[in-house]
Amino acid sequence: MSTTYPQNQMIVVISYLFIIFHNVSPVVSVSDDSSLPYIPQDNIALDCGSSGNSIFDRPIWEGDVNAKVFPSENQNTASIPIKATQPPTQVSSVPYQTARLSRLEFTYTFPVTSGQKFIRLHFYPALYENFDSSKAFFSVKAANYTLLSNFIASLAADALGRQAIVKEFCLNIVSNNKSKLIIAFTPVSSNPDSFAFINGVEVISMPTNLYYSEREEPGAKLVGQLESYRIENSTAMEMVYRINIGGGFISAPEDTGMFRTWEIENDYLTIPGYSVEPLNLTSILTFTNKNPAYTAPRKVYQTARSMGNKDRALIKSYYLTWEFPVDSSFYYLVRLHFCEIQREVNVTGDRVFLIHIANQLAEPGADVIMWAGGKYRPVHNDYVVAMFGKPGQKKLNLTIALQANPQDSKSTYADAILNGVEIFKVSDYAGNLAGPNPDPTRIGAPSSKLHRNDKNGGGKAIISLFSGVVSGVVIITLIALKKSQLRLHRRNY
Repeated sequence: MSTTYPQNQMIVVISYLFIIFHNVSPVVSVSDDSSLPYIPQDNIALDCGSSGNSIFDRPIWEGDVNAKVFPSENQNTASIPIKATQPPTQVSSVPYQTARLSRLEFTYTFPVTSGQKFIRLHFYPALYENFDSSKAFFSVKAANYTLLSNFIASLAADALGRQAIVKEFCLNIVSNNKSKLIIAFTPVSSNPDSFAFINGVEVISMPTNLYYSEREEPGAKLVGQLESYRIENSTAMEMVYRINIGGGFISAPEDTGMFRTWEIENDYLTIPGYSVEPLNLTSILTFTNKNPAYTAPRKVYQTARSMGNKDRALIKSYYLTWEFPVDSSFYYLVRLHFCEIQREVNVTGDRVFLIHIANQLAEPGADVIMWAGGKYRPVHNDYVVAMFGKPGQKKLNLTIALQANPQDSKSTYADAILNGVEIFKVSDYAGNLAGPNPDPTRIGAPSSKLHRNDKNGGGKAIISLFSGVVSGVVIITLIALKKSQLRLHRRNY
């Protein structure tokens, strides 16, 4: 298969360099609403424990001190706004510099419109004066759903190797004349030293049926079963992974208006095989009613990972595989994003492959052009998979594996492609999303796992040449970031 993949080392270096520049964003980048595919009706960003308004990755982060959404009554009076003893160094000061903290339950009340919402909870588990966040055991409830239970933010952050974490949820607000969303933070009563804290809260509207099932459609394909699975409005979900496959990190301002972030795949790609990263930034993408422009950023569909341009025997010798650790005893919604961006793949039948999810065959004949109705047309497919382990088992690996078609007559090329992945935990029958606290070890595989070996084409020569290029890029990037910070400083005064 002759492809548009890099054919020599220098082209590889140039392509990677272009991706780096294309994906570099300044520290402060506020979206221009007029250019976004979606403008949320409710767009709340609360900087907890702060008394002022801040600009970071969006127009306004509002402080919760004396804010209407934090009523100064009942047990809320026992809470305190507090500042981290040591400011964060790996994340922004907004909203992680300050927190709302209490040994008693406290609540936020958000006036919102009816409909489906994102709720994002930001945690920076640090020392707050005499309050050690490692002793913070608490639960979080929103509407009638349990989002977190006996939650220890410090364990969650340590397990991911991060200073701060964001827990993102989706739920539906029932329609009435005075819709409101109450989020309650409750310390574990059995531990007298326990307290609850929160650094930031976002409440953002999402397009109707972005992730929820439409009335006239059967729902997502239930992997391993003949029937489908509907994500009803009565369901809540937790976003556990959102990955830009084959591309760079996509920041909140670069999203389509909902301030989602898209991670890189490094920690999750466990069997890269002979795979490559096709890139096409010049072709015009055509969005459709099935996959509107707000579904995912263009960058998701302009980059991808495919199985490579080796001969059929080599491509058939492996499954291109990602592994995602998830909590046991839940169903998961898996959304896969696709777009055919390579020159040779033009018609139905050119690239037909198999998709396995959680070690089960989910698609026996995946044909992106057939699904999308043409080339350069983004499309996504939804699957639901049950992840139930042995009693007492905390985590399971949810695998996504692409397989080249074993029957040569079924596909012109022995290959497969994937552009993006989103994975959501689905609430159980009791409205619960809370899983166990992780063990204090890193969950993801180390990024070094992704370094190609020499037989995959390039190896050491590319790495040594690329490292010098990256050094220059880093210096240039730091200068650009510093300038952007200075511009923001001048704008704020």
